[in-house]
Amino acid sequence: MDPVPALEEPPKQPLKQPLKSVLGPATAKVMAEHLGLHTVGDLLHHYPRRYEERGRLTHLADLPMDEHATVVAQVADARLLTFASSKAPRGKGQRLEVTITDGSGQLKLVFFGNGVHKPHKELLPGTRALFAGKVSVFNRRLQLAHPAYELLRGEDATETVDTWAGALIPLYPATAKLESWKIAKAVQTVLPSAHDALDPLPDSLRSGRGLVTLPEALLKIHRPHTKADIEDARSRLKWDEAFVLQVALARRRHADAQLPAVPRRPSPDGLLTAFDAKLPFTLTDGQLKVSGEIFGDLATDHPMHRLLQGEVGSGKTMVALRAMLAVVDAGGQAAMLAPTEVLAQQHHRSITEMMGELAEGGMLGGAEESTKVVLLTGSMGAAGRRRALLDLVTGEAGIVIGTHALIEDKVQFHDLGLVVVDEQHRFGVEQRDALRGKGKQPPHLLVMTATPIPRTVAMTVFGDLETSVLDQLPAGRSPIATHVVPAADKPHFLARAWERVREEVSKGHQAYVVCPRIGDEEDDPRKARKKAAAEDEADRRPPLAVLDVAGELAAGPLQGLRIEILHGRMPPDDKDAVMRRFAAGETDVLVATTVIEVGVNVPNATAMVIMDADRFGVSQLHQLRGRVGRGSAAGLCLLVSDMPEASPARGRLTAVASTLDGFELSRIDLEQRREGDVLGQAQSGARTSLRMLAVIDDEEIIAEAREEATALVAADPGLTSLPGLRTALDALLDEEREQYLDKG
Repeated sequence: MDPVPALEEPPKQPLKQPLKSVLGPATAKVMAEHLGLHTVGDLLHHYPRRYEERGRLTHLADLPMDEHATVVAQVADARLLTFASSKAPRGKGQRLEVTITDGSGQLKLVFFGNGVHKPHKELLPGTRALFAGKVSVFNRRLQLAHPAYELLRGEDATETVDTWAGALIPLYPATAKLESWKIAKAVQTVLPSAHDALDPLPDSLRSGRGLVTLPEALLKIHRPHTKADIEDARSRLKWDEAFVLQVALARRRHADAQLPAVPRRPSPDGLLTAFDAKLPFTLTDGQLKVSGEIFGDLATDHPMHRLLQGEVGSGKTMVALRAMLAVVDAGGQAAMLAPTEVLAQQHHRSITEMMGELAEGGMLGGAEESTKVVLLTGSMGAAGRRRALLDLVTGEAGIVIGTHALIEDKVQFHDLGLVVVDEQHRFGVEQRDALRGKGKQPPHLLVMTATPIPRTVAMTVFGDLETSVLDQLPAGRSPIATHVVPAADKPHFLARAWERVREEVSKGHQAYVVCPRIGDEEDDPRKARKKAAAEDEADRRPPLAVLDVAGELAAGPLQGLRIEILHGRMPPDDKDAVMRRFAAGETDVLVATTVIEVGVNVPNATAMVIMDADRFGVSQLHQLRGRVGRGSAAGLCLLVSDMPEASPARGRLTAVASTLDGFELSRIDLEQRREGDVLGQAQSGARTSLRMLAVIDDEEIIAEAREEATALVAADPGLTSLPGLRTALDALLDEEREQYLDKG
């Protein structure tokens, strides 16, 4: 179902020319495979990450670990060392160690074997060059192993002067297969095409804000002569990204607002009233306010599109359940889509428990105004599945909770009135639409996430949805203390962590131990070897694994405790059985992967130890931590890491330990990670290519672009007067559609 009106075919343009016809097949292949660049336009929009000045050197202290970096620096020292080696002829190997400096810090470059001869001749002390490679740590010092390099000869070396425009050297996001300076040369080749770029911004908007034209912006971003050129170009290109994306979202909102929907108003003495009457607690003010917004939307004759975000444990499920009951009251059905089987089963269990006899529709002992709540997952047996499908098509079941299995063609509803999507960032917009397409008329939509999203990200990522926020924790939730455990620097801290777990268990509580990997060598052995080699190269051991850690704990520090494991590749019945035993208190310690990240609710679990915590993102750590402190006893979360104290990874962990405010952490997360990663995770399929726009810093531009886009689409939904905008929109939507296909 794609309600957005089709766009007219835009005129053909030079920017759509394939790179292989301009740069040659070999370079074009690397650009396509490693950088996702296919056309001249793609390459023109691959902007420099930063610029170096000829006369100045880069900051070596700021290099990101495990990332491909390009630096401009001067050789301070070069030594050729000989060492014993069984692999080298005559048993002697050679290693070239070059120290480069930026005046304030140093970085070591290492070349081995046959690769030492050329750099040994060229990298003499005093030589200036661009160096590119993956930053790793060896003996606790940063180094680049086998970096590529390009000498910066004097101003009279014409080729170098031509290649590097003016005094500013553009450094591009690069890969091991294609260094920054080779990308710069390719950009030089296609730069004349920038003059043919169609401008997506309406003239009035561009001139009203004093922005340069698109061709001028592209020339200035790739060939700046001054820092003011870069600023002009960035201001302009940020507006393009914000505006085109907001127009896409505004057209989607506009199209959705034209759709008809059945208004769903709860009956005054129906299921919702009966449910509220038997609640053993009162709803928080936040829950009542958000429920009011949702009930207001449900009563209208066009579909609700609402995002409900709330901290872990803020009571989102309760709000969603009341919305579902209101729809069942009004004669419709409600479907809840969960990202994993563990979570779907958990929701089914907690919702039937909350509803009691109200969930026993058509059964002996069921209340008069009750309905049936069914579960539908991919791994159900044929008989159970047939029964669930029949209950849905006859309308016997008012509420269904399931995984992607709900989206399949075979699933049909009697009258689908509301779709609730849990943990939205795990689903693409297409999956949302596939489920909505099962209603006779478009059903209402409620999207939930426990990942706190700053306002600008909500406008950028979920711009087609209205937003409600639950920021108040229900009474009875306990505080969670979080501490970093520096296992490498202070091994006795780790020993103390296991003592704390034993102490919690001795008080009758339970604990989680989370690891980044399963450890059954999930990939085939070849891939596993490759992965291990990559880890060795970066001088880091492979991530800790559930199967190994569980064995070590059972034989060592947690000997005698009841330990079980849980991970995503266990058969669904086994997973469910493990969770049931843990929930019933029959297991002391659950060693698991991040399958427990969302929705798992065991109030008696008070402690969590996260191994290799630096390998998780800030928001993910916050999510995981939300699994403890769910009852009346205080929660404890220990973040174990081998990373050195001054590293950015340890900085992230310290940030998580310092606050329980998810919104604050999501800002830190955004500031520390590349925008695309965050948006990519949040959108799971929508466009991640914000190259210029920083969603935290550019809040004002995003808000203004949203206003301009909404007004423009209201006046001209087909964008008839703006061919450049239609072209940009086509490119954006192509990218989206492509990504959905990838996600499958």
